[in-house]
Amino acid sequence: MALTQPHFSRQNLLTRLTPGMAAHYRAQGFWGDETIYDRARAVAEARPEQVAIRDRGVALTYRDLVDLADRMAARFASEGYKPGERVAAWISSRCEIAVLLLACARCSLVFCPSLHRNHTAEEIARLLDRMDARLLVFERGYGADAERRNIDAVLTEQGARVRTQGLDPVAPRDAEGIARALDLPADPAPTCDAARADDVVYIAFTSGTTGEPKGVLHSNNTLLANARAMAGDWGFSDTSVIYTFGPLSHNLGFGALILTLLVGGELVLHDGARGISLIDRLHEAGATFIFGVPAHAMDLLAEFDRRPEAKLDHVRGFRISGAAVPTWLADKMQGYGIVPQSGYGMTEGCSHHYTLPDDPPERIASTSGRACPGYEAMIFDIDDPDRPLPAGDVGHIGGRGTSLMLGYFDDQRATERAFNRNGWFMTGDLGRIDADGYITITGRLKEIIIRGGHNIHPARIEQLAMKFPRVERAAALGVADERLGEKVCLVLMSKDGGEITAGEILPHLDRAGLSRFDMPEYLLNVPEIPLSPSGKILKRALVPDIASGQLRPDPVRFGETDA
Repeated sequence: MALTQPHFSRQNLLTRLTPGMAAHYRAQGFWGDETIYDRARAVAEARPEQVAIRDRGVALTYRDLVDLADRMAARFASEGYKPGERVAAWISSRCEIAVLLLACARCSLVFCPSLHRNHTAEEIARLLDRMDARLLVFERGYGADAERRNIDAVLTEQGARVRTQGLDPVAPRDAEGIARALDLPADPAPTCDAARADDVVYIAFTSGTTGEPKGVLHSNNTLLANARAMAGDWGFSDTSVIYTFGPLSHNLGFGALILTLLVGGELVLHDGARGISLIDRLHEAGATFIFGVPAHAMDLLAEFDRRPEAKLDHVRGFRISGAAVPTWLADKMQGYGIVPQSGYGMTEGCSHHYTLPDDPPERIASTSGRACPGYEAMIFDIDDPDRPLPAGDVGHIGGRGTSLMLGYFDDQRATERAFNRNGWFMTGDLGRIDADGYITITGRLKEIIIRGGHNIHPARIEQLAMKFPRVERAAALGVADERLGEKVCLVLMSKDGGEITAGEILPHLDRAGLSRFDMPEYLLNVPEIPLSPSGKILKRALVPDIASGQLRPDPVRFGETDA
């Protein structure tokens, strides 16, 4: 389908969705008329005592979950919320996320849970302003600078209109505890107008490769289409117990939530407390499938090494996202009877590529799977995004299909730039597709560092480093790390020829507003950082010398240096 002209939805949101597109995907059987709320209510009516979601404090049945969502929807209705308005959550992975999602889905509101722990209060304030949020539910003491910056104070300083509601860091112990925390009415009335499956229900901010946040818009149908595909290919059902290491603020964890609600299974949210045995936690949860990144898989395998007698016979699969799956990891995991699912996806298109349960080990380790039902991928010339390349050639990955976003919030220009002339979404990733349709990711068009699935933008680190008085040039780049994929290395060239220590530059970056989750973990001082003829820093000239060991960065850690 060619790139369509933008349309204003009934929620007064500018999207790519047209009646023709909706009819096309419905005729193919990929889209329907059921919302995410409708799906959860159907499960609640059929199996009310089935556990829907479990966090470190409480387990909610489907009856509990839908009742709380109905009461939250009643609150929205009584306070005059209108279709298309935005509700945001800046909290850890806890059951309140599911309550807010279903309430928004029922009331045709747009829910944004993609405010991350590594965000600062200032960054959250900017995102709330970007989306013109009406309500922020936040967790006290949460965030990259929570020890010194309070989101309420920041919003007050800026004169923001958004209403806030704070939650205690300790999760409630029962459904009524959640009701009290969210200030819910006892009666689930009045009700909202009926929502529709094509309504936008989810906005997730992704920086992509530019560092400028873009709000990805998804409808009930785009999210459910991807979940249906994976459920069908991997056999998820109402007996599935999905354990997610990925937080619900990220696409991986949120996708696990949608999949769980679709099949009527149980979602267990990871308790990130240090010292907890992963094997014991997974065994206690009765997990049948795991969602995580390579670092989580490595941690699990390391515990197996320490406890060779341990077994997880009930775990049949592990979706590994955020970075390539090393061959040794795939082989070792299958030795424990757990089939790794190597995948490729992004916020804009959900989990649109993955390997299948019966794929041979070498395919799991060497590719990121094939496009799921309802989605297709094609490789295009790097210099001409409208010219497709034959199988096996490396180029720019394009995609289109039923799980693709409806556009970027309030940014038609960015939406238009993201597609080629024939309606293919250009991902910014490089790769090749073999004759059987399996994709291999080979690189990225633009610079970005991915540390354990978290996107870090070198440009921001460099800009802040350049504000340090003694810095002449700065380059932030990724260095390989077996567990996390990449870590940040900051290369500095001083004005005076002397060394700039970690005790100087890291506190400076912190004071300048860099999240501690983006802090460099390696530091390298060099006498000269090369420039191109046009005056741009030549990072590619530094990478080979670091990789070969000719240049040896020093490991550093913020908080362990002298200020």
